[in-house]
Amino acid sequence: NPLVMVHIGTNDIGKGRPEVLQDKFKELVQHRGPPRPKSKVSIEFENTKEAYKSKDSLELLRSLLVFKLCTYDFLVDKNKELMTLSKKFLGKKIFEQLMKMTFYGQFVAGEDQESIKPLIRRNRAFGVGSVLDYSVEEDLTQEEAEKKEMEACVSEAEKESHGVDHREKKYKAHRQFGDRRGGVISARTYFYADEAKCDHHMETFLKCIQASGGSSDDGFSAIKMTALGRPQFLLQFSEVLVKWKRFFHLLAAEQGKAGLAALDVKLELKQLQETLTKLGVVAKDDTQNWFTGENLGLSGTVDLLDWNNLIDDRTKISNLLVVPNLETGQLEPLLNKFTEEEERQMKRMLQRMDTLAKHAMKHGVRLMVDAEQTYFQPAISRLTLEMQRIFNKEKPIIFNTYQCYLKEAYDNVSVDVELSRREDWYFGAKLVRGAYMQQERTRAEEIGYEDPVNPTYEATNEMYHKCLDYVLEEIKHNRRANVMVASHNEKTVKFTLHRMNQLGIHPSENKVYFGQLLGMCDQISFPLGQAGYPVYKYVPYGPVNEVIPYLSRRAQENRGIMQGSQRERVLLWNELRRRLLSGEIMYRPAY
Repeated sequence: NPLVMVHIGTNDIGKGRPEVLQDKFKELVQHRGPPRPKSKVSIEFENTKEAYKSKDSLELLRSLLVFKLCTYDFLVDKNKELMTLSKKFLGKKIFEQLMKMTFYGQFVAGEDQESIKPLIRRNRAFGVGSVLDYSVEEDLTQEEAEKKEMEACVSEAEKESHGVDHREKKYKAHRQFGDRRGGVISARTYFYADEAKCDHHMETFLKCIQASGGSSDDGFSAIKMTALGRPQFLLQFSEVLVKWKRFFHLLAAEQGKAGLAALDVKLELKQLQETLTKLGVVAKDDTQNWFTGENLGLSGTVDLLDWNNLIDDRTKISNLLVVPNLETGQLEPLLNKFTEEEERQMKRMLQRMDTLAKHAMKHGVRLMVDAEQTYFQPAISRLTLEMQRIFNKEKPIIFNTYQCYLKEAYDNVSVDVELSRREDWYFGAKLVRGAYMQQERTRAEEIGYEDPVNPTYEATNEMYHKCLDYVLEEIKHNRRANVMVASHNEKTVKFTLHRMNQLGIHPSENKVYFGQLLGMCDQISFPLGQAGYPVYKYVPYGPVNEVIPYLSRRAQENRGIMQGSQRERVLLWNELRRRLLSGEIMYRPAY
């Protein structure tokens, strides 16, 4: 399969960043376009006339009503029960109409690909693009969700071992955390039922990609890896990747190189081969075969990217799942055996990803792979990276998501950027703060492993800006990097604009994008779009009854935002007052 791990070549020529004059020379020789404009673009987020010119006054009143309702704890905490009661009392038709006038109308674009087109066209007319996101979820009880998760994440070998194995607690399923919706605010959750259901999810994503391609020339579409296959494989592969990475850092400590940044650790090849032989992990004659790929180890050192190449393409995907056991000095399978059906399930997940990526390329749509929980994420990131290496050779098609509330976010970003440099493909990233913090903290504490999340909100902000700055520097040096700043934080947006001005990155280059959710933070999105910056709304759509779980979380998310800041409501009131005083209360957007 084209997405199974392929060779990572290392070339010392081109590592690091070339001099500015070399960059300019290459730019002219390779006809990468004219030099960047030097003019700086400034934006005012307090200008309500510009911020809300795409909305009529009734829409502003709806926003005020919805945001105000989101500040009442009772309404938010009991929103599901209240919606169920309202539907029963009012009847389906009146209930759906009421939802379209309030929460559904605020946060959801429409019921299907056709009904969302007017909103997409209107937003585009005012400079704002779309990331289409089909937001239908199963409305499962907690007990049903836990049952499905345990069945999907526990392999046949684990069932037979009765808990006696070498698996790490973090990468095993635990019933008390089987309902992955708990402690999650703004992310969709998929539970595995069977392969037919995964095929159905893939068909939905394919339609979403097609709708993105049909509604605009520069659209995005979002997918989630847990919708495409049995999560057991993601758990197991994540554990393998983490154990190999940990083994690399153990070997670095043996060479006195502990504590360095991920890309600064370079193991001396000869000493590494001696250590591997001494540990009994591999025979002396075989160590040569471990580092014989194209350019691999020719520099006399092995870094983390070289090391990752050891997890390579094998005849069976299950053969990837081997880890070094330092007690026995052997490479051992993570599990004693895989059934033929489990092997087929793993392959099908990769095939579905491959199908989606090809469809996105065909329709000129960029594909964003959403981030998920840390016990799935190493595998999701690695598989996304494999898609980038195949499909991002000529332009950025596949975007990986980096959660900056994680302690390892900067290492992840910097390592992936370096790989894109060495192999000369387009790096694509979406930076988010993250959606699973409460769940991650609680799970780590109760099960007993290190909390993967930064200790404070300030530390997360610092990590976000550090990762963002690294990618912006990469763009400045004429590398092939692209980033979406997916944030509602005005300070982060202003930081990005400031650094773009400093680094001479003009919005017309389409290297830096901004993203916010539909129905939120219009005072950021629309001024950016009208100033020429590539900005996108995450546009959920789906039938009213089937997006209620999404709307329920949106209400909870808005409670946190609206209780913490009244800024958006103040701006909405200011615009309504301005329209009233200037005789524009009947204003209708023209486009």
